[in-house]
Amino acid sequence: MDLHTLITMGFGIDMAKAREIHKSNIRAVRVSKLAELDIEFQRALETSSDTSAIIAKKQALRDAPADSAIDSASDTDALKAQWNTSILGTSPYT
Repeated sequence: MDLHTLITMGFGIDMAKAREIHKSNIRAVRVSKLAELDIEFQRALETSSDTSAIIAKKQALRDAPADSAIDSASDTDALKAQWNTSILGTSPYT
């Protein structure tokens, strides 16, 4: 069950479950983004380029599911607002 289904079912929202679904969505999206950054990292190494920005992006993706704002979201609107489009891309909730 996805977050949208939980929201539209008309039942009370289990925020603990909604948070876990949100974190799962983040984990699913970051797989391809991490793979892209792995390629970018390898290319940077091959040309002796600076890799610090790539490393920072990868760490941000790894840290995304642990964002404290997710755990403090009091409702689904606040939870959906925690989708960091700068690192995760387009929100699945739009």
